[in-house]
Amino acid sequence: MPFGLQLYSVREPAKKDLQGTLKKVREIGYEYVQWSGMPNLSANEIRSALDNAGLKAVAAHIDVEDFEKNFDEQVEFWKTVGVTDIAPGGMMSDCRADAEAWLKGCARLDALGARLRLKNIRLSYHNHDWELQSFPNQSSSKLDVLLQSTCPDNLFAEFDLAWLYIGGSNPADWLKKYPKRCPVIHIKDAKIEKKLVGKKHVFVPLGKGELNWEEILPAAKAAQVEWYIYEQDSFQGDIFEEVSESYTFLKKHIPT
Repeated sequence: MPFGLQLYSVREPAKKDLQGTLKKVREIGYEYVQWSGMPNLSANEIRSALDNAGLKAVAAHIDVEDFEKNFDEQVEFWKTVGVTDIAPGGMMSDCRADAEAWLKGCARLDALGARLRLKNIRLSYHNHDWELQSFPNQSSSKLDVLLQSTCPDNLFAEFDLAWLYIGGSNPADWLKKYPKRCPVIHIKDAKIEKKLVGKKHVFVPLGKGELNWEEILPAAKAAQVEWYIYEQDSFQGDIFEEVSESYTFLKKHIPT
């Protein structure tokens, strides 16, 4: 089944009992995961923990700077873990100040992606809502600038569907705009609670929020999404009950 769990979702129980948490994830039914937000371990320790739980990591979140400093070491690390897709959780902090800095960040990601491609690892970019904003005197969003100024073979888009929605966009439109460029996406649901001042978003299990899955899922299939990685940043109820609820949604709605 082409879906998995972003382990960042269960980071809190993993702090107390990593192996027990991974085993619960497998007992719920998940076979594949994305490694993120977990305790700091060596590559062999990560692989062993996953193997013992009967899980396989297909993706991971990484720091770009680590690859820029120790490229071969980082490649070996994640190949040992077994992942084929990696992504930073956002633009590097020193490349956010203005449009010029942003373009320098785009160039860095493009260059890293080109090197990783030769190692059979895909580099993607994970968005939040703020990348939908534009720099002064620019009409294109930061996310569009990033994807349009980098080579599609070097940098892919790990679209976070809920953050796109929270940012005021239709996630299906992004999937249609960049087909074949989003092999891994974060499938996530949310509600926006309108207050007297501003808005507050709440993350919920899949199918319990406001995202239009009847439109999104066909768009994702047409865009040739390979992995649907479920993530939930925070929980209103029991973590594992909601993770299980989302597994039921994935098993019902994601085509095999």
